Amino acid sequence: MVEQQGGPLGLVIDGAHRHDTKLLRVTIEAIVVERPRPTRRRPQHLCLDKAYDKHTGRSTAAAFGYRPHIRRIGEENQPPEPGAARHPARRWVAERTLAWLSKCRGILIRYDKHDGNYLGLIQLACVLLWFRRLHRLSVLR
Repeated sequence: MVEQQGGPLGLVIDGAHRHDTKLLRVTIEAIVVERPRPTRRRPQHLCLDKAYDKHTGRSTAAAFGYRPHIRRIGEENQPPEPGAARHPARRWVAERTLAWLSKCRGILIRYDKHDGNYLGLIQLACVLLWFRRLHRLSVLR
């Protein structure tokens, strides 16, 4: 799970045969930073792909206080009408973060036998992403 700018917030690993929709609850629970409490004026959004377009995906997101944004199965990407409000792109942010993580060769191909070792390696890579990001922001100021 990543935040709006692409910084990793939480992760869960499981076998390759397990679908992501089954891991939604534990992924949300794995977020390591404390969330601000959502309000009516400032709700918190959760963007998910079409695979989560089931009752369980929407109810899990709502149970954690998120407003789910899930495109319906069978719904195609429609070009916006002229003058209509546009929403910021969301999906490519998660894909970009995964591309950053795949630059770490130890993560790209899983060589570890133990899940805990692999999870620790991914967490270390996420820490490096945050460190580089914060360092870059501090240099720019």
